[in-house]
Amino acid sequence: MGGAVLGESAVSAKRAELAGKGGIWGLIGNKKTSAIGLFASLGGLVYGYNQGMFAQVLTMSAFKNATQQYAAETGIKQGMLTSILELGAWVGTLINGYLADAAGRRLTVLIAVVVFCVGVIVQACTQNKDFVFAGRFVTGLGVGSLSMVVPLYNAELAPPEIRGSLVAVQQLSITFGIMVSFWIGYGTNYIGGTGATQSDAAWLIPVCIQIVPAITLAAGMMLFMPQSPRHLMNTGREEECLHTLARLRNTSTDDLLVRIEFLEIKSLHLFECEVAAEKYPQWQDGSFSSRFNIGLHDYLSLVTNPSLFKRTTVACMIMVFQQWNGINAINYYAPYIFDDMKLGGNTTSLLATGVVGIVEFVFTIPAVLWVDQIGRKKILIAGALGMASCHFIVAGIIGAYQNDFLAHKSAGWAAIAFIWIFVINFAYSWGPVAWIVTSEVFPLSMRAKGVSIGGSSNWLNNFAVATATSPFIHASNFGTFIFFGVVTVLAVLYVIFLVPETKGRTLEEMDELFGTAGMAAADAQRKARIEREIGLFALVGVEHPDEKTGEASAHKEDIVETKTGL
Repeated sequence: MGGAVLGESAVSAKRAELAGKGGIWGLIGNKKTSAIGLFASLGGLVYGYNQGMFAQVLTMSAFKNATQQYAAETGIKQGMLTSILELGAWVGTLINGYLADAAGRRLTVLIAVVVFCVGVIVQACTQNKDFVFAGRFVTGLGVGSLSMVVPLYNAELAPPEIRGSLVAVQQLSITFGIMVSFWIGYGTNYIGGTGATQSDAAWLIPVCIQIVPAITLAAGMMLFMPQSPRHLMNTGREEECLHTLARLRNTSTDDLLVRIEFLEIKSLHLFECEVAAEKYPQWQDGSFSSRFNIGLHDYLSLVTNPSLFKRTTVACMIMVFQQWNGINAINYYAPYIFDDMKLGGNTTSLLATGVVGIVEFVFTIPAVLWVDQIGRKKILIAGALGMASCHFIVAGIIGAYQNDFLAHKSAGWAAIAFIWIFVINFAYSWGPVAWIVTSEVFPLSMRAKGVSIGGSSNWLNNFAVATATSPFIHASNFGTFIFFGVVTVLAVLYVIFLVPETKGRTLEEMDELFGTAGMAAADAQRKARIEREIGLFALVGVEHPDEKTGEASAHKEDIVETKTGL
């Protein structure tokens, strides 16, 4: 396999030589692509805003009246009212796995926005609880689709040196949306007063305003956003793919770096076609039923293949712990939690909630800078230990003073401070890093489907947390924090003993970590052969590597267009 490694190394070296810088300077140097990625991240803002907005609306008297006091009933009813969106998002995520390939990334975003807006309009027309249930489920379908297709779109548009940063923008946009929603809710809470005289505008404005970024995103997708180069290649539009890449990189189609990137996209497309043809020769007619059967059997192999099952378990369990560490319990029910601490009415509790959004946004930024230097496991363990400590401290404070916070307001503010510290620990660790680990553990041929399973685990557990938290808080406020603290301690043990460090690991090393019989190594050999055949190795100055000796000579002749498939 030495020749394949040598060829791949030559490609990486040539790309690194020609590519610009990464990080902030890479984003500045790729102004056009960065601007497109930032605009597309409006999908993340929509998701984050919706996630935080409902926590504010639930506490408003006018909204309780609109639902005929159903929203005022704590426990399972309130939990279902909150979590029905997550159930819709889970369905939307699963549907999106097929829709993004069949309809393309841009059209999928448009469909998601239309569905999302329909759900918002239904909620705005609320006359009873049924409007809220139906509207939030439909809104969830759109949110789930956007949460998957936007980072996919950004990853496929970005050059390798800034791909991680542009994908991470999605998480930043989510936290920014949460932050904005908290402060909008805090402001509109004053409309008509905060009690029985409160105007319906207090909750209608936060609900309806989310249509603005959604429609802005849809309009941009229709008017000026490019199609994903990967989707163009998958649909046989190679010339259009090349020209789109050139426009994104603000150069010509003759640019060597653009041609390298084009052939890398082409090689991955051919790789996936070969894998499917080899595994499923009976389903190669391109029909809907054939694609469905191939997808179904690939999903089944994630459970039936021992090595893939280990990887699937890691991806799913990481998402289980990401949700059950309590972060979305805070996002959804912070006003209720803070209100129990008797700080001075609904207004003060909403103000305290607004700080949650600020710290979650600010402390997500360092994660982008640290994760590749420190490693995944260390960050996850440090974050979980910090979160667990905060849970137990808050539980102790609530247990000691929950019936006497009026006389011990300093204790109430201390509890709130530790909730803010809890959010900080989540923001730099489990928020972004859980998604990174999930995307890295799968071999190339199964990565897309594996990540979709991890994503569905995230939404399903999000639904469970949103459903269970209100009854937990109603039954025992401090017991809720003890429960989340214990789960977070279990997360520490799980990461220490059962999650491998994926930082800097190659596909072959993943094989060793998960006990497979050369699955990723075979993937790497197949990909290298395809890259050699379509002329990518020749393009970077390497002739045909000798697979036995691993030796290669510099390519002496001019590179002709037929070599590059153009």
